[in-house]
Amino acid sequence: MALSTFRRNSSGRPRTLAALPAVVLLGTLSGTLALSGCADPGAAASGQQPSTTAARNGVVYNTSPDQQRIRAEEDAALAAKVPELIGKDGKLTVATTAGSIPLSFHATDDKTPIGSELDIAQLVADKLGLELDVQVTSWENWPLKTQSGDFEAVFSNVGINAARVKLFDFASYRAAYMGFEAKKSSSYDIKGADDISGLKISVGSGTNQEKILLAWNKELEGKGKAPAVLQYYSSDADTILALSSGRTDLNIAPYPSTVYRENTRDDLKIVGKVNAGWPSETLVAATSLKGNGLAPVISEALNSAIEDGSYGKVLERWGLSEEALPESKTVTEANFGTAQAGKTQ
Repeated sequence: MALSTFRRNSSGRPRTLAALPAVVLLGTLSGTLALSGCADPGAAASGQQPSTTAARNGVVYNTSPDQQRIRAEEDAALAAKVPELIGKDGKLTVATTAGSIPLSFHATDDKTPIGSELDIAQLVADKLGLELDVQVTSWENWPLKTQSGDFEAVFSNVGINAARVKLFDFASYRAAYMGFEAKKSSSYDIKGADDISGLKISVGSGTNQEKILLAWNKELEGKGKAPAVLQYYSSDADTILALSSGRTDLNIAPYPSTVYRENTRDDLKIVGKVNAGWPSETLVAATSLKGNGLAPVISEALNSAIEDGSYGKVLERWGLSEEALPESKTVTEANFGTAQAGKTQ
């Protein structure tokens, strides 16, 4: 089955999106096919949470507006390297989508953006002697607003890929994995295309995980096997409700979010893990406008935070230590394919 839809462009004329094979469309499509972030705000349900959540992995998640973030000292030498156009207002304006616990989400007051992505952004702002100015945006808007200068950096689980390096520069700060999750009673073991044949899987439109599933479906069709049926939901709650009620068999989402749910719910478990850059490897990175000089400075700030231990403390706080990197690298179109590869600690 193929399904086409359209979206209006800036001139108001309809714009056709590519047909998606074996797709069931539920709710509204979100994101742009080439440039939206790795994570999908419609693929990580949070529900109403208390101010702290004690998880089975030993992490106590603080979901209140009062975060008491881990802070870093200003590095005067790094602050002096901030491009003048960015540093002149004394702020680092950071975009995030606030759609995925524990990465970036709204606190219990339903308005304060919190999470590991913003904690890392705070360390960078501190090192550069800038005030952190967080702006919540949608997945489809961060590319255009970063290009227009509304956002100076994006910290929202954005993975490096070939399309994005044509427009943006990157400073890596975390491993990039996707997790498959299912009901705890299931017996799925997802390692590759053959394991998803005929299953109903929820996924975010325009994400790296969608690209993986579409590639796996193509592989299945080449073998004469039934492809997976991809389902798209318009809200976090709907995505996980469909999974827990059995309307879908699997959900694929950022691995940290699947770990969070496995450790804070009684009905879901992780049944597979894949690099977000499959069949290659990629990393999560701070995203800035190509050629504006900010990405190398962010990389230096991150490496300073890695060295002084504050970076490790942030990841530990959110249960993400296994996704730590030994160093941050600046990735541009010129070095893409070599610099983005990295190992976790």
